[in-house]
Amino acid sequence: MNNKITGAIFCLIAAILAGARYVAAAIFMSNTSSWSAELFGNSLSYVGPNLLIATIAALVVGIGFLVCGLLKDGKKTDK
Repeated sequence: MNNKITGAIFCLIAAILAGARYVAAAIFMSNTSSWSAELFGNSLSYVGPNLLIATIAALVVGIGFLVCGLLKDGKKTDK
């Protein structure tokens, strides 16, 4: 059960980091007079890749823990 909880927490962290990336881009755009998808895409590039890398890393670790926890539960019920 501990691996599944840890995996879920890492997936939650990944979701928060993904949201923080978009919020940071929106804050960066708050002083503009017009909004467009192209301008938002440019503001995402100004935020940088650090949040995206951290999001992907947390998601991979979270999925790994979830799979490990589910496999351990499956082995316990087979015996």
